[in-house]
Amino acid sequence: MAELPTQAQVVVIGGGIIGTSTAYHLAKLGWKDVILIERNKLTSGTTFHAAGLVGQLRSNANITQLLGESVKLYQTLEQETGLATGWKMNGGLRLACNEERWTEVRRQATTARSFGLEMHLLSPKEAQDLWPLMDVSDVVGAAFLPTDGQANPSDITQSLAKGARMNGARIFEDTDVTGIEVENGRVRAVQTSRGRVACEVVVNCAGQWAREVGAMVGANVPLVSVEHQYMVTEPIPGVASSLPTLRDPDRLTYYKEEVGGLVMGGYEPNPIPWAVDGFPEGVSFHLLQSNFDHFEQLMELALGRVPALETAGVKQLINGPESFTPDGNFILGETPEVRGFFVGAGFNAFGIAAGGGAGKALAQWIIEGRPPYDLWPVDILRFGRNHQDVQWVRERTLEAYGKHYTIAWPHEEHHSGRPLRRSPLYSLLLSQGAVFGEKLGWERPNWFAAPGEEARDRYTFGRPNWVDAVAREHNAARSAVAVFDQTSFSKFLMVGKDAEAALSWICANDVARPVGSLVYTQMLNARGGIECDLTVGRL
Repeated sequence: MAELPTQAQVVVIGGGIIGTSTAYHLAKLGWKDVILIERNKLTSGTTFHAAGLVGQLRSNANITQLLGESVKLYQTLEQETGLATGWKMNGGLRLACNEERWTEVRRQATTARSFGLEMHLLSPKEAQDLWPLMDVSDVVGAAFLPTDGQANPSDITQSLAKGARMNGARIFEDTDVTGIEVENGRVRAVQTSRGRVACEVVVNCAGQWAREVGAMVGANVPLVSVEHQYMVTEPIPGVASSLPTLRDPDRLTYYKEEVGGLVMGGYEPNPIPWAVDGFPEGVSFHLLQSNFDHFEQLMELALGRVPALETAGVKQLINGPESFTPDGNFILGETPEVRGFFVGAGFNAFGIAAGGGAGKALAQWIIEGRPPYDLWPVDILRFGRNHQDVQWVRERTLEAYGKHYTIAWPHEEHHSGRPLRRSPLYSLLLSQGAVFGEKLGWERPNWFAAPGEEARDRYTFGRPNWVDAVAREHNAARSAVAVFDQTSFSKFLMVGKDAEAALSWICANDVARPVGSLVYTQMLNARGGIECDLTVGRL
């Protein structure tokens, strides 16, 4: 076993696909003093039991760009390292089985094209021609992304690890992280079972253990573990190796080909949390006991789509815990609590799809001090005080898991863990017909129902039921008086002789106004990019 160095430029904690991808990209970008520490063996956390589907389309353009970076890497990685990755670009199908889902899919197709992704809308018969085993009697339409695919999670991770080593990074398995030293708000060293490593940067890629690693430095990483199951069948006649991946969101299920058989899994509405009272000691390459009773609800839905499953032999029902987050997006970036402490975790069962792009983005973020493009939906800075409550995080995360394949309605609100943070006016506003939304745990009125109106949102891609109510409020604000409860808004007081000069430098608008003025403005970073918008009051 090689001797652990006493210092490094950066220490990556965790030998799954995210950790190895981050180390690979840091080394490729010129940081040669990179070490990766894994407490057991590479892929022994959650990577080894991942299903391995690689889809690219998300509702956010920059997350789609990140997933596209994964595909670009996976297309060339095997040639670069000489290690097989199991990557094949067999395309991905997504079904729509009702008109509302078909509206969502058609909107996604428009979005995909705007992102530069090739996406084709298909009739049920055209979809069946690509996936002959499925019954399409209830299918309205489908979408096909020819550049989607699948990979072998363990193989692709080992290939990334070899690529990292080829570029100068060093990897140390069977090495426990026992502590992280912080001095004056910055990381200084990592303590391990094999000695101390002084370093400038620590990257927490510890998967479902990332919250515990973050706690070593007082940083909050809001994720929890949830059981996730998928079934692997024996070979099925008609399953070709070129069969596209298939997502059937109205039946909550996904499929991919494997050795002539199928992998079928899904996202049930009643997920089961894992490690609620803490992780068992020494967990590695760990699978949970198969829960056939819980999986039955997905199996019944799947049989209606793929009748051949009724007679197919079942090799295994894999039950592997994975880390999920309260909003269904993963976590990247530098923590607000400690400088030089970065996180890449919480991938909500699409770590293989995101691994290549997330590792690249995180490496660029570390080297350049900022993300390579707008990654706010996954930035760790998006979380607030409510995310420090693990029980609240778990409640919200279980809801997000259950919504993984439900329609993503415009303006949809979560319902779990509410109400949490309420202003002193909450009861008064409620009595006046307020229909609340939630922002960082705060209850905030979205609109007010008039007497006789239903005081709840009805989600639609068409005209929302709150349009008339909002029109009344706009008219009242224009023609009479409106009062806004801004308890939930953050407030900062800037004091001192240079306060005006500092704000004039940071703000896009002119804030050097007379006492009593209110100025709406953006705050800009050193590149002139927008960091936030707010209102400046001159007191």
